[in-house]
Amino acid sequence: MKKSFIISIFTLLMSAQFAFSQQMPLDFSDISDVFSNWGGSTFTTVPSPTDPNNTVGQFGRNSSVSEQGNYMDLDRSIDLDFNDEITLKFYASDANSHTVTVKLENGTNANIEVGATTTQNMWTELTFDFSTIGGNGEYNRLTIRIDDGSSVAGTFLIDDIDDGSVHLDLNAIDVEYTDLVWSDEFDTPGKTAINSTNWFHQTQLPAGGSWFNGEEQHYTNRIENSFVENDNLNIVAIKESFTDQGVTKQYTSARLNSKFAFTYGRVDVRAKLPAGNGTWPAIWTLGKNISESGAYWQTQGFGNTSWPACGEIDIMEHGLGAVNHTSSALHTPSSFGNTINTASQVISDVTNNYHIYSVNWSPNQITFLVDSVGFYTYNPAVKDANTWPFDLEQYLILNIAMGGVSGSISPSFTQSPMVIDYVRVYQNNGLGVKDNSQLNSSIQVYPNPVNDIIYLNANVPLTKLTLCDVSGKHILTQEKPKESINVSALRPGVYILEIYSSQEKSQKRVIIN
Repeated sequence: MKKSFIISIFTLLMSAQFAFSQQMPLDFSDISDVFSNWGGSTFTTVPSPTDPNNTVGQFGRNSSVSEQGNYMDLDRSIDLDFNDEITLKFYASDANSHTVTVKLENGTNANIEVGATTTQNMWTELTFDFSTIGGNGEYNRLTIRIDDGSSVAGTFLIDDIDDGSVHLDLNAIDVEYTDLVWSDEFDTPGKTAINSTNWFHQTQLPAGGSWFNGEEQHYTNRIENSFVENDNLNIVAIKESFTDQGVTKQYTSARLNSKFAFTYGRVDVRAKLPAGNGTWPAIWTLGKNISESGAYWQTQGFGNTSWPACGEIDIMEHGLGAVNHTSSALHTPSSFGNTINTASQVISDVTNNYHIYSVNWSPNQITFLVDSVGFYTYNPAVKDANTWPFDLEQYLILNIAMGGVSGSISPSFTQSPMVIDYVRVYQNNGLGVKDNSQLNSSIQVYPNPVNDIIYLNANVPLTKLTLCDVSGKHILTQEKPKESINVSALRPGVYILEIYSSQEKSQKRVIIN
């Protein structure tokens, strides 16, 4: 749900293919096992002629003698230092001699290639031994050419391209958060207003009198637009003429800010989405420090950072593509608006079926999931203020926008809800605890971030110190606390320092560079 958003539907639809990883080994069972073509060659997937339940790659060449072939750019490199052989299964429908060339490109060393020849009209395993040409290093592009220089067109099948590596789930979460620290189950009886302890209605229009992205709605605090009923939160977009803040608009909706902010954890939201062209429901987060007039945390004195420097995590958006096409994205100073850090997928009947839209946010990566299956992970190699403004607290936003970049609103639209069964936030030991004890003001921890030595300046006697990582794993304990802790041997990341004085405990978040 971007504040400044220019995007093409084509880009979003194409990003669906990147929801899955292109990596070896390749057996064409994954929708991302797709080769690109050049020189008039073709590629598609088809059932194997010997096993209709097995999908294989079909590679075609035309009658031109010019070089042609197929290639794939890999998310994980082929490492010849680990294994210098690549094997594949090849099938031709004739008994003629065919030469298959495997070329490795975009690597740490010069491009290299090895060929193999077969004359059998059946599945044949071919081996490409790169040690015969001194192959070493890593390569990110796999290229296949068949029958170089031939003027005979042909169609060939390939399966099980293997470099000896193991297929990894690149969207596996790295930290599992299991402690429920905040939730709203929406289980009040009857039809009631939202729980104002948990949520804030953001209704103030931005400067200029309209919401961002060309949206056409007013956000209101009326029960018509947001209420709890039958154990569900309902956020309802309505077609109606409504005047507020001196501006009349033809649609109303609600935009809820959570009064809970957190750093790291997992968010699960079980929801059904509204129907109708032009509806734009979103489940997302913004940095607690965002400077945005009318936002809850701005009213609490925390707004000191502009967008996108505050960071934005779009857990779920719908309406930016075809029906049932949902997307997730991140907005940072390095890429925002039409961000490159996005992925999408088509899921089943989002209006009538509940789905659980999730994000798992750790100090190392952010993984998006639908129904507990990860489909996109953001993990920049360099994490700094430009790429990773995600080391500070974020808060949740639930809303339905109308029109704008989600397209024209259907003339037949009258109203439609986003129905939410629950919102749950999970963390691990220490991450959800606020520093509220009087002990806090008596202790200074510095420097923070730290490179090697953490120093403590305390005005009260300390009885114990413990240091844990963000998953709650114990790192060290000092039963007789000293004035410093040597952390030079620890890996960079975020840690929780627990400081005890008699029966009181304070927790400090420490960043080790």
